[in-house]
Amino acid sequence: MTTVDDEREGERLRQGALEALELDRLADTAYDDLTRAAADICGTPVALITLIDGDRQWFKSRIGVEALEIARELTFCAHAIQHPGEILVVEEDASADPRFASNPFVTGEAHIRFYAGAPLETSAGHPVGTLCLLDSKPPQDRS
Repeated sequence: MTTVDDEREGERLRQGALEALELDRLADTAYDDLTRAAADICGTPVALITLIDGDRQWFKSRIGVEALEIARELTFCAHAIQHPGEILVVEEDASADPRFASNPFVTGEAHIRFYAGAPLETSAGHPVGTLCLLDSKPPQDRS
């Protein structure tokens, strides 16, 4: 059974691992090829390499998004990093998923309906971000 103290310690270790990578700099074009390839292969208009600290998610690489960062509490990716080694896929329309139905990126102009995110982990297994794909079309309409 995981305790609140265990969760806090895990989050502290995760954030320390992220800081040690020193990735919080301007975008690095070396990541853009991977992001572009993911969007092309999966046929989504949005692909991101994200990094998540205690308060925000920022984009190391982005296709189809103008923003550089968003608040962590609004991110789909914050859910994805809770399950290292597992890809989080919103199986139905995100507006019908209780985790995301009231999210402003679902209810607002972005109109997100599809999300798939794979946690990016350090060699020690700390999830520090995601490679994720988003679309305004729900999964059943993406075929």
